[in-house]
Amino acid sequence: MSTKIGGDIGEEEEEVEEEEEEEEEEEEEDQEKEDQEENQVEEDQEKEDQEENQVEENQEENQEVDQVEEDQEKEDKEENQVEEDQEKEDQEEDQEENQEENQEEDQEEDQEEDQEEETKKKRPRRRRPRRKLELLGLIFFLEL
Repeated sequence: MSTKIGGDIGEEEEEVEEEEEEEEEEEEEDQEKEDQEENQVEEDQEKEDQEENQVEENQEENQEVDQVEEDQEKEDKEENQVEEDQEKEDQEEDQEENQEENQEEDQEEDQEEDQEEETKKKRPRRRRPRRKLELLGLIFFLEL
């Protein structure tokens, strides 16, 4: 009987050892699963961080592009303003030239008119002696 009891005890010890080994294996498996889950969580977090970084980089790039566009618009506006200013200056110069030409023409016309008036004033003096001569001739003719 003692063998049977001893055998039973040996079997129980083996069973206990097997159960303990199974528990240890299960604990190891559970630990491995937990480690894998933690690793997955870390990987997911890294991916999320990378995505956030990419989003930030894209936003920065967009801001840079926006700034470049704004700068280009400013430059275009400045160029347009310079062109408009040049056009105005050209128009003013043209207007001044036209005014000068008109003034010169007016002065020439005034001088011509003044000369014509002077010539007209001089002509009547010449006509008087002719008229006198004509009248004298007419009188002479009538006396004959």
